[in-house]
Amino acid sequence: MTTTEPRATTPAAAAVEPRRPRQRRTIAPYVYLAPAMTLFALFLALPIGYAVYLSLRTVKVSGLGLGAGARQEVWAGFANYSRALGDPEFLASVGRVGLYGLVLVPTMLGLALLFALLLDAKRTGLKGFSRVSIFLPYAVPAVIASLLWGFLYLPRVSPFEYLAESLGLPTADVLSSDVILFAIANIGLWGGVGFNMIVIYTALKAIPTDLYEAARLDGATERGIAWRIKIPIVAPSLILTFLFSMIATLQVFAEPTTLRPLTNTISTTWSPLMKVYRDAFTRDDIYSAAATSVVIALATFVLSFGFLRLVQRRAFAQENG
Repeated sequence: MTTTEPRATTPAAAAVEPRRPRQRRTIAPYVYLAPAMTLFALFLALPIGYAVYLSLRTVKVSGLGLGAGARQEVWAGFANYSRALGDPEFLASVGRVGLYGLVLVPTMLGLALLFALLLDAKRTGLKGFSRVSIFLPYAVPAVIASLLWGFLYLPRVSPFEYLAESLGLPTADVLSSDVILFAIANIGLWGGVGFNMIVIYTALKAIPTDLYEAARLDGATERGIAWRIKIPIVAPSLILTFLFSMIATLQVFAEPTTLRPLTNTISTTWSPLMKVYRDAFTRDDIYSAAATSVVIALATFVLSFGFLRLVQRRAFAQENG
């Protein structure tokens, strides 16, 4: 009978063996993240960096601008930024978008919260059909939705205009300069309520039913449950939807651009992104357009980050106060 003695492991071998799986575990996450990181670098990071680079450059024209070497790209520093921030057309577009957001965002989130609470109520019937009907406009692209509503806005082809005239009711030009902002906000409202409603409704479905049963045993009504239990619990979802809505408001472009051929009340600089498009592709001034786009991106980041910080501070104060 032969016995096999256990192999003696040297300290060097003992140190080498456990390192291999650790190295594999360290490298594996980066291997899985490599495709996403590559796409992020190619289609987001590099375009942003190139836009920042263009915003710091300009074209120097010598003589009449004819011939080789008459137009040279030179360093401009922050001249494009100062010109963009001092442009009255850009400031006017920011004011219009700010008013547009004040009209759109509270109305959209209010309706989304109302529909989510109604769908979460026990007495509501046809929940599946109602949920799909409210969400369906969000699936329609913004350009198609703008064309559809533009057809309804035009007095000559609008069925609402025809019905109003048939019934002898007063009519109004929705595309006039006094109402055009509300007409554009209505398109954003029609398409954005469904998405925000789904986000809030999903948060409502995650609330334990035990809370509702305990509140009903204490004599709480459905309205009281909604006001004192449901809305406070879904507050993080409301904050998230408000942040998304604010970012989408600052980037409004498709709706006014699509409606512009139908009326003379929408200028080429109605929104900041429309001004960027005009400067880049109509005036062939990509340097000024790049500076304006960087300003819009920074403003979006500052507003979003500032809003989140404000919410976090208030939440921290309530927890410790």
